[in-house]
Amino acid sequence: MIDTQEIEIQDDSQNEEVTYKYSITSYGADFDVEGLIRRVEKGDITIPSFQRQFVWTTKQSSKFIESLLIGLPIPGIFLSREAGTQRLLVIDGQQRLRSLHNFYGDKKKNVEGFQLKGLDSRFEGLRYADLGSEDRRQLDNSIIHATIIKQDEPDDGNGSIYLIFQRLNTGGTQLQPQEIRTALYHGAFNDVLAEYNKNEAWRSLYGPMSNRRRDEELILRFFALYFYTHRYAKPMVEFLNIYMNQNKDLKIQSQEELASVFFPTVNFIQQAIGPMAFKPRRSLNIAILDSIMVGVARRLKKGEIRDARQLNEKYQALLQSDTYQAHINTGTSDENSVYNRIELASTAFDDVL
Repeated sequence: MIDTQEIEIQDDSQNEEVTYKYSITSYGADFDVEGLIRRVEKGDITIPSFQRQFVWTTKQSSKFIESLLIGLPIPGIFLSREAGTQRLLVIDGQQRLRSLHNFYGDKKKNVEGFQLKGLDSRFEGLRYADLGSEDRRQLDNSIIHATIIKQDEPDDGNGSIYLIFQRLNTGGTQLQPQEIRTALYHGAFNDVLAEYNKNEAWRSLYGPMSNRRRDEELILRFFALYFYTHRYAKPMVEFLNIYMNQNKDLKIQSQEELASVFFPTVNFIQQAIGPMAFKPRRSLNIAILDSIMVGVARRLKKGEIRDARQLNEKYQALLQSDTYQAHINTGTSDENSVYNRIELASTAFDDVL
């Protein structure tokens, strides 16, 4: 069993404000409940899966379904249409749709829906199959209004959809950026990040697995800065959004190319420097992580490093450098800081034998 908890991370990029203006097309659509459930089961409507703490209870789900059964108005949902697949991604309303899907059950898998609980009405204790024909029709034909949105400009990896997702899906726990990316940019690249996140050397360097996907985000950050340092522009969150969106199907960097960079880098750092490589003062410093990883990866691209001790000495000297320190503690997402700390690390490791 993998240990999961949140470690202390030093990262000021999480507080960045996104200042873009967007051009968004939106339109309304009314779905009957039975049609919505059918689309969810077919995969035409995709409900993102998060490891979140604020999932609805059976009583909350029951109250929502009871509202439909007695004809009360309910809030609409927000959907985003994916280019290419034309599938609809649920941006807001997943708890309502999950509640309905769970209540209806799954006939193909022979899974019976749950019983309504916590109601002061005649529906208490009933499953979907127990409802009278009139009540079933009432529920099946109930209308849920959807707002379907599509970003027209700019071409930045659906930044507006990201922001809507972030602002609507707050609940009791603020969603982390990588949780949102996992939903928006799901695909082969996302699967690679999840797989690489289990690597033993990486786990030694990062610490216990994050249940908020912060560790997966740092692998993404390494790849983005390694391949596209010269394209970096703040805010970091947008830079990572764009890269993950562009490579979500591994059409830019293949899995083989990603593996050839990631595994040798984390394995060597873990062996040569040790598990505290990114934690000089207990907390994990993301600016140290991205610069050291990119610097070591660039050196390994030139060939095998035979003198691990020499690299460790270069690493220790780098941490003592006032210039390097200036770029890893404050303003770490500024373009100047990102470029300079990566170049300082790359230069320090470049002549290691």
